Amino acid sequence: MAIELLVTDRNLNILGDPITGWTKLECEQTFCYPAAGSVAMPARPEYMELLQPGNRLVVIRDKEIWCAGPLEEPQQYTWDLGGNAGHGTVTVQFTDDLARVAGYLTYPEPAKAFSAQTTTSDKVRKITGSAEEIIRTLVDENCGQGALTARRIQRLLLDSPAGVGSTRTVSTRFEPLLDACRTAAATDGLGFRTYQDGDQIYFGVYAPADRTAEARFSAGLGNLRAVSHTLAAPTATSELVQGGNNPADDPGNTRAYVEVTSGAAADWYRVEKLVEQSGTDDDSEGELTQAGRLAFGNDNPQVALSMLTVDTEDLRAGRDYQLGDRVTVVLPTGMEVTDLVRAIRLEATPDEGELVTSVIGNTTDRTTNSRLVTQVRDLARRLGHMEARR
Repeated sequence: MAIELLVTDRNLNILGDPITGWTKLECEQTFCYPAAGSVAMPARPEYMELLQPGNRLVVIRDKEIWCAGPLEEPQQYTWDLGGNAGHGTVTVQFTDDLARVAGYLTYPEPAKAFSAQTTTSDKVRKITGSAEEIIRTLVDENCGQGALTARRIQRLLLDSPAGVGSTRTVSTRFEPLLDACRTAAATDGLGFRTYQDGDQIYFGVYAPADRTAEARFSAGLGNLRAVSHTLAAPTATSELVQGGNNPADDPGNTRAYVEVTSGAAADWYRVEKLVEQSGTDDDSEGELTQAGRLAFGNDNPQVALSMLTVDTEDLRAGRDYQLGDRVTVVLPTGMEVTDLVRAIRLEATPDEGELVTSVIGNTTDRTTNSRLVTQVRDLARRLGHMEARR
């Protein structure tokens, strides 16, 4: 195990010496969401001086940056006469630089300060282009080099374009920036991330790879640790999308109505849900239809299928597959399931070494992918048949 911990300021200048004597490190990277990490270390005065608001932690694993980002809780200090005698212990909660991006809202008029936004109507920011272009534009104009000076994230640049994503239109108004990015990314299954390279932070969009042939997990291979699944009814089968502005508030504007159905009612029963899409006057660019389809991401037949894997010498996270890649899991029933790598977790202690695990599929968030719904139903039937033969 070769792990090094550095503290930098927000401009990526290294502060002090590398952290030594740490006792436990945990760091989980999640697809299209900020990372979450913690590290416990002795509360030496020189470390307490470094662990201050605005500073960052850089985790280097095998000479490559595993995670880098701001300290969210710089100091959780404990001391007692027993195990924490001496200086005591300080635990640091940190994240990656994507958390900085997550702190912004989408301005309808990003070139203007908040106090100067148009007051005569609920103006929206409408962007048409490839999904990647939309995401890059949203980040650049709200917190990148194209943003107002006061809103720019220090040392943040856009990565080189990947040329991915189909053409679409996204409208947004004072929405959490990463929510708008996930909306643009959803249809094409794109991912986005930040990473540190030298003295710069880069934000990039990418298309996850299909590694189902080479990245395989099973109990027999020794890299599958746990499997769980659930199947539940949809919370909506018909998304009733309401566009335009309320005529009572805006007499010159009329409502637009589009119904988007999933077909799940044939298996379950009809459930209707109203989706408010104010600011979109009609469906000429497919925005109302897109809003209905995106709503099914939460409302289709509810499936949670999660699989916990562990690194082996033959198959390692970060080397053989990345966040968002599609991999194959052979379940104990013999059934093969393909799904995305949703999270990669690093745990390490100086005495026990490191353990890297990955979550494939969903855990707390239930997916509504029709292919996965079918697979889980098949799995449930097979498990039933196995029980019946016992």
